[in-house]
Amino acid sequence: MKKLLSFTLGIGLGAMVGVSVVILLAPMPGSELVARLKQGWEETMDEARRASELRRAELEAELAQMRGKTLPRLPPPGGTSR
Repeated sequence: MKKLLSFTLGIGLGAMVGVSVVILLAPMPGSELVARLKQGWEETMDEARRASELRRAELEAELAQMRGKTLPRLPPPGGTSR
């Protein structure tokens, strides 16, 4: 039990020191850093959604073809879906 407590305390202190160092050495203010991270996250999620929609359309077209049906052609890659 003592080893687990020591390990947990070490992890907690190490995390606090790491966060402090990152905040102190960041090349920009914290609010700007958070804004950039949020923007990057949103862009990544948008790209993932577009890729997912395209792949789903491809799979649905393939399934329809296998069943003997035809669906409208897919938009060209890079086209906007909105």
